[in-house]
Amino acid sequence: MSYFMYDVMGGTVDKPDPETMRRVLDGLAEADDEHPDVSLNHESGWCLSAFHGGLLVWENPDDDSPAPGEMHEVAHQEILRLFGLLAAGDIASVEALPWQNRTCPRRLGG
Repeated sequence: MSYFMYDVMGGTVDKPDPETMRRVLDGLAEADDEHPDVSLNHESGWCLSAFHGGLLVWENPDDDSPAPGEMHEVAHQEILRLFGLLAAGDIASVEALPWQNRTCPRRLGG
């Protein structure tokens, strides 16, 4: 399975291991208005984007039918767990979470 991450400055990290995912997520401490998130993107088109403060966005920008969802105040450890599920291609487990409808569009990471 193919997956990659965007770090907070928009750099790409191919197939990050769990420690690299943690370092990229820790980079949110450097987030600003121009570079607000990091994301993990799966070859299926599904993407998890994490923002400083615990906002997590679940979306598939390649498919117009599913509505993006979000969760608030998600702990770093839970974000890392979900990044791991998405990296492994376990879309169903991520999709099954209680996502709230996303109310406004946003720019995809990077």
